Amino acid sequence: MTALGSALPAPDPAVRWGRSRPRCHRLFLLGQGLGASKTPALHEAEGAAQGMWLSYRILDVDEWGVTDADLPEVLDWAKACGFSGFNVTHPFKQSVIAHLDELSPHAAALGAVNTVVLRDGRAIGHNTDWRGFQQPFADAMPDVGADTVVAQLGAGGAGAAVAYALLDLGVAELRIFDLDSARGADLVARMATLFGPDRVRVCADPVDALGAADGVVNTTPMGMAGHPGSAAPAGSLRPDLWVAEIIYFPLETELLAQARRRRSSARNRLRR
Repeated sequence: MTALGSALPAPDPAVRWGRSRPRCHRLFLLGQGLGASKTPALHEAEGAAQGMWLSYRILDVDEWGVTDADLPEVLDWAKACGFSGFNVTHPFKQSVIAHLDELSPHAAALGAVNTVVLRDGRAIGHNTDWRGFQQPFADAMPDVGADTVVAQLGAGGAGAAVAYALLDLGVAELRIFDLDSARGADLVARMATLFGPDRVRVCADPVDALGAADGVVNTTPMGMAGHPGSAAPAGSLRPDLWVAEIIYFPLETELLAQARRRRSSARNRLRR
């Protein structure tokens, strides 16, 4: 066993839950900076509501030192421990694909995975991020549609899901910026194939992306506890620009705080 294998939590000594009891599942979340994640509590509560016994744990790379090179070993460990599957977040949503046996149609189209199902010795990748973003966004922003221009900051795994969700909603134009220009261009090419080249374009910098946009969505990890700051340059936000954030902890990221200050400042000027 390698050094990583020795460090990973040992298999449950009782049983292989996924096979021994009906509607019993062991799951985990793989990613970085997950110490404050509410995912285990959310999943275990939903499992109970659905009448199943569900155990959910965290595998944080900051604690266990997992890298892209360790992903095959993580998969072997998960199978040996009898996990039913696991969720994937930053920074593995794209790199995990090379180690999976199969992809769902949405995962293949987006080139990113956030859920891995382990079944009969096979690892199958799915993507539910796009729908998880799209439904609450559409509920909160019912007017976003065919005349809307959106700036998107970030083109990683989460960015692919958000881009798909927004274009599927019918936005007129999606402008994508990523610090990795090649990654941004790749996502634009992928989305152009699915939705047409006239509805999505890559931007050289965030100011260009935000320029005449109606709204902006942050899909980068900037704003998380381990990645402080804002993906939007200071002063680039306008009072009339709506802002969407995919980070849920902390509830108010620096980007959202910037937007609130900008809106408040504009209102104060109007009152004078």
